[in-house]
Amino acid sequence: MRVARVTAFGGPEVLVTDEAADPVAGPGEVLIAVSAVDTLFVETQIRMGWGREFFSVRPPYVLGGGVAGTVRAAGDGVDPAWLGRRVVAALGESGGAAELAVAAVGALVAVPDGVPLTTAAALIHDGVTALALMESTGLTENTGSGGNTGVAAGERVLITGASGGMGTLLVQLAKARGAFVVGVARGERKTALVRELGADAVVDGGLDGWQDRAREALGPAGADVVLDGVGGEPGLAAYRLTAKGGRFSAHGAPTGAFTSVDARDAADREVTLLGIMDVQLTEEHRVRLCARALREAAAGRLRPMIGGTFPLEQAADAHRAIEGRGLVGKVVLTV
Repeated sequence: MRVARVTAFGGPEVLVTDEAADPVAGPGEVLIAVSAVDTLFVETQIRMGWGREFFSVRPPYVLGGGVAGTVRAAGDGVDPAWLGRRVVAALGESGGAAELAVAAVGALVAVPDGVPLTTAAALIHDGVTALALMESTGLTENTGSGGNTGVAAGERVLITGASGGMGTLLVQLAKARGAFVVGVARGERKTALVRELGADAVVDGGLDGWQDRAREALGPAGADVVLDGVGGEPGLAAYRLTAKGGRFSAHGAPTGAFTSVDARDAADREVTLLGIMDVQLTEEHRVRLCARALREAAAGRLRPMIGGTFPLEQAADAHRAIEGRGLVGKVVLTV
């Protein structure tokens, strides 16, 4: 079978199309004929050798941690009802950018009728993480079950990287929960998209003084919730816009580092700090959130923005497009 393989740490040129033996489903596993592969910015960073303290994958390895496709074979102990079903599965850090992939049956989520597999692939990671962030920051639907189950309509939410794969989902989810959303994106095309998705105010983060314009949109108190998917200095600037007693989530690092906040300053301002570890999920929780994201997409309430699709053989070009930051939304590989 064909695979997209990272041959060494380095630039996109280390990502090549190669041949590999067809995998076989073992006990408790299924074999998936892959149609679409989720592609994340962090995968370009891993390919470069960044984040070795967080990620165990080392070259050579097959790209891709999440796939959408059709179950072709089932291993021992797997309900044969899965055969022929359209599914998504999170595989971990690698192995998905291939014609065939093996997944544990416990990781499978059925794709609802009417949801394209490219759309499903786009939600495997970003949809799950976005919903987990809604939970961790208190931006969950009010289900009447008590506890941390909702926000008041009009609570102010600042979203950096709002035009990215996950940022666009966060804008939609926060608006659906009645929040007043201020999105930060760069350039006319990206800010226009964020506005189209329902943000109440949009700020061009590529312009000097964007923080002042964000403060003006948020009001003098600042943001009740900041969802920072950018990191670095922009993330720190966004942190300074957090209201006293607010919540700040640093979950993205396309700048090369997660936002580093002085814990004492946060304590003085009674700001709750959240990080990427707050959205590390059990398989059961991940599957539940993925199924929910797919249901929302099927109902037309959640729309992942796919800025480009690339065939498996052009995985290096897909990474170049991601790193070039010219695309709006996210990238999906097709098989």
